[in-house]
Amino acid sequence: MGNLQGKVALVTGGSRGIGAAIVRRLAREGATVAFTYVSSEEPARRIAEAVERAGGRARAYRVDSADPVAVERIVDEVAAEHGRLDFLVSNAGVATLKPVEETTLEDFDRIVATNLRSVFAGARAAARHLRAGGRIITIGSAHDERVPFAGISAYAASKAALVGLTKGLARDLGPRGISVTLVSPGPIDTDMNPASGPLASTVLPMLALPRYGTGDEVAGLVAYLASDESAFVTGVSLAIDGGITA
Repeated sequence: MGNLQGKVALVTGGSRGIGAAIVRRLAREGATVAFTYVSSEEPARRIAEAVERAGGRARAYRVDSADPVAVERIVDEVAAEHGRLDFLVSNAGVATLKPVEETTLEDFDRIVATNLRSVFAGARAAARHLRAGGRIITIGSAHDERVPFAGISAYAASKAALVGLTKGLARDLGPRGISVTLVSPGPIDTDMNPASGPLASTVLPMLALPRYGTGDEVAGLVAYLASDESAFVTGVSLAIDGGITA
């Protein structure tokens, strides 16, 4: 432990599920972690307090990731407060499960604003602060490659676009020694997609490993990508999906 001592991370959407696991893991590795939430104020407070009790450093900020101005502002604020920014983990995301004919343009715009535009806005702001060795890590989805059931076309489109964005950002920022990667989870047991939920009977037969993953497993991959061991990894999407795309 302690690979990230002295480093500063910003995690968007860090109050629940995968995001909360990432906050806890980066703090456990020694980073000072700022994280955002939009509506889960009490869970965000509990996570920050738990990190502090364990000897780490974390602070929650209320930010709507669908608002690009707010996203850029929090990046600048965190960097100014700590005098540096080493890692941006863009995790905030939304989804809807509707047939295409029932998916409104407002639904589509909300999904793209949160899942894609916010990532670009955050990266654009972070590029002003990251130094050599900095990292931009985005949480995507296995649906960037495979869409095995109906009702998620807008969500899948927003996540697939992150593949191209990651590759482009890696080219833009690589000459400065900054790496950009995409983590693509499969079904992860969270309150939004529980392993005991209504989709489980459909999803489990698609997996090579017949179980849902955990937020801590995704956080472990993020911690690796933030570490010195991953210094030569950039411009790629790394699946952590139980084999759903195998």
